[in-house]
Amino acid sequence: MDVFVVDRHGKPLMPCHPARARQLLRQRRAVIHRHMPLVIRLKDRRRDESALQPVRVKLDPGSKTTGVAVVREAVSVEPDTGEVQRQAAVLALIELMHRGHRISEALTARRQMRRRRRGELRYRAPRFLNRTKPKGWLAPSLQHRVDTTAAWVTRLSRWAPITAVSSELVRFDMQQMQNPEISGVEYQQGALAGYEVREYLLEKWGRKCVYCDATQTPLQIEHLQPRARGGSNRISNLALACGPCNLKKAAQPLSTFLARDPLRLARIQAQ
Repeated sequence: MDVFVVDRHGKPLMPCHPARARQLLRQRRAVIHRHMPLVIRLKDRRRDESALQPVRVKLDPGSKTTGVAVVREAVSVEPDTGEVQRQAAVLALIELMHRGHRISEALTARRQMRRRRRGELRYRAPRFLNRTKPKGWLAPSLQHRVDTTAAWVTRLSRWAPITAVSSELVRFDMQQMQNPEISGVEYQQGALAGYEVREYLLEKWGRKCVYCDATQTPLQIEHLQPRARGGSNRISNLALACGPCNLKKAAQPLSTFLARDPLRLARIQAQ
């Protein structure tokens, strides 16, 4: 993990190696600005006198922990091909431990205490008119995760020249709640298995049958090269076909099935 560096006015500079930080402190060119995480402040350097590189914060959100990575993005252009290559060097790794379960337990204890006070010590009828939730309301445990992550991104922007923030988007599968005994390949694939493949095929083939151009009808995933003849499940070997066409083609090769329609055969092979 590199050491965060700020200039003499507290503005962020590029992080440096721990050995370089020890050398600056030994030479009294820098002082400790913060202990955890370690941030040093240079005495003889200003931000406008320094060379900065783009720094990105990457977030990996989770229910109990959130991973934070501070990376330096380097862009290079190949002189021969002109291809742009992006390389990322990790500067710091942080793991945030959330206390959502403790917040939930505290709210449960408070609710039980209030119920006891209302029922045993003095009677008061429960009221429901004051329990409306504002628009955009989140559960306190979830709001804590959002606020904590946003607060740390703000802190990191004070210690490093952050130019972008990216977060991992995760699709959750609640299949284990519906079937607690699920395991193995069935659990790994899940209820959403093949969902992205279907969406890709619908966009690729225009949401119609590749053999008869039928629309507004249920479409099935079709193997252009049949599995019985050595075809694979690769995305390039998949297409969409209506039920009658899929049944009619069966295990025939694509060239045999479309022998009387060479234009359609050429179009399908091109895609």
